[in-house]
Amino acid sequence: MKKIVLTVAAVFAFGFANAQEETSEGFKKGDVFISGAVSFGSTKTGDFKTSDFEIAPSAGYFVTDNIALGLAFGYGSSKVDVGTADATNSTLSVGAFGRYYFTPASKFSIFGQLGVSYMSYDNEFDAEAGTLGEFKGDGFGVAVAPGVSYFLAKNFAIEASFGILGFETTKPDADGAEKTNSFDFGLDMRDIRLGLVYKF
Repeated sequence: MKKIVLTVAAVFAFGFANAQEETSEGFKKGDVFISGAVSFGSTKTGDFKTSDFEIAPSAGYFVTDNIALGLAFGYGSSKVDVGTADATNSTLSVGAFGRYYFTPASKFSIFGQLGVSYMSYDNEFDAEAGTLGEFKGDGFGVAVAPGVSYFLAKNFAIEASFGILGFETTKPDADGAEKTNSFDFGLDMRDIRLGLVYKF
């Protein structure tokens, strides 16, 4: 009985290893990937209208089998129109990130990401009465985010990540303006970012 169990285990292990070699999915040292997310939304209630747009591409390179370094870019805008006035907010960000993949060679992998970013924002308010207000500023942020990745095909994967720890500081572009510092810690499964990954 013991021999049968050992034989079955050996056959299973050989089959699994062979399958891993044939699929060639997952990541390894030297791989380059691009990823990103795009979102758009709008709502309307009577004269009250809102619209939002965001694009966030990124690219990374595996310096080892488990570690990837990359750059990220983000642009987002939102507009609120109430009929007699409207407000437009836009944000631009550029950053770098590092990821550690715990199971990079498999179709399903878990990773942890540390990212830093610089951001600038521009908020405008315009009323029909002719008054115009504009508020500009910039800042930087640091964030830690866990995530998962799953390969749908040899070169395509989907990934999901969610923030768990973050710090951000911003300051309006005005004399005597005070900085705003914010710190977030916690796991909010309602705030999951989905993206599509292409591996070269």
